Amino acid sequence: MKKRKVISLLLALATVFSLAACGAAPETPAAQPAEPPAAEQPAESAEITVTDLIGREVAVTPGSYRRVVCIGAGALRLYSYIGDVSLLCGVEDIENETLSERPKMFDSVARPYVLAYGEVFASLPSCGVGGPNAQSPEAEKILACEPDIVISLYGDADKANALQEQLGVPVVTLMTGPDSVFDESFSESLRLLGTIFEESDKAELLIGFVGSERAEIEARTAGIAEEDKPSVYICGLGNWGTTNHLMTAEDYVSFRVANVKNAVSGLGAPGAQPIEAEKFVSLGEDMDAMIFDAAAVKNIKPLYAEDPAMFDACRAWREGEAYLQLAYNAYYTNYEIALINTWFAAKIAYPDRFEDVDMTDVTNRVTAAFLGKPLAEEIFACPSSFGGYQKIDTATFFAGTQG
Repeated sequence: MKKRKVISLLLALATVFSLAACGAAPETPAAQPAEPPAAEQPAESAEITVTDLIGREVAVTPGSYRRVVCIGAGALRLYSYIGDVSLLCGVEDIENETLSERPKMFDSVARPYVLAYGEVFASLPSCGVGGPNAQSPEAEKILACEPDIVISLYGDADKANALQEQLGVPVVTLMTGPDSVFDESFSESLRLLGTIFEESDKAELLIGFVGSERAEIEARTAGIAEEDKPSVYICGLGNWGTTNHLMTAEDYVSFRVANVKNAVSGLGAPGAQPIEAEKFVSLGEDMDAMIFDAAAVKNIKPLYAEDPAMFDACRAWREGEAYLQLAYNAYYTNYEIALINTWFAAKIAYPDRFEDVDMTDVTNRVTAAFLGKPLAEEIFACPSSFGGYQKIDTATFFAGTQG
């Protein structure tokens, strides 16, 4: 015990002598505020390999792209649904309505993505002429835009590979399919864009919206006996420059989704195609209603001027059951219009079940989901929209000043 006290005393004395030798101990400095942590930089995405819609494997780095070019019919439209248009560094001439020398065949028709973002497109340099006659990308013009990725709707894999080699950046090809907005490849294209531009939530939201719209239309038209379904003729499908009242489709997807009986059968081939004038006449008495796609009006009008009795064989025409839907093909498919047209077909065929459906409201809801903006007013104001969805006055519509 005594020994421990001696040791303690010696340690205490050593401490005193040490302090004396070194001077007074410095005051403890006041606590300094901690340095703020350096701003955390988002981790750069790793390169991944995606398979595009024509089966090509392409290496991409999601979220890294800051200069985007879209080429081919429909590519810019699809990108506009998912991507950030401020990242575009060039557009095809057909998309820039301020240019005097460019393809102008679609200027009068509603293309909602152009209505929504036309001012952005007009500010960008050319990455090629574009349009229906453009069969290949214009590599030199694309290079001049200095993109770091190209989104394409040219379906030739060899050309896509060659362009990618020449540009030194990823070229990703999208495709949709014969069922337009309801086609699985449409959803796959949106998902691919969502992956590349880190907008997967946005892509899934839009895919889910289309699915819910389809489900509601199908639910409203469920359980209708075949004999109670009206027979409806659709015409004016297909290419903008060649379509007329004889251009129709037996497998028109909007009719399938809306549970509408198609007046046309026995064509033996899928897709839009012309029928013989004799077949058109033979179907006439079975038509409870007929729908004209607005794309056909400019071609039907001169035919009607030559033969004002051309529709008299159609009971729907004689009884005033003729309707106008908006053109859903204009530099490829207007996917939001295709969905809106499905609502319209259902409303025509089953007015009691869709009495509460207003086509202006539908148009605004759908365009807001696809493009972030309600666009009914702008769409209906386009010259080739003729004021929007409507019942045609069969005495004046083709004979009057429209188109």
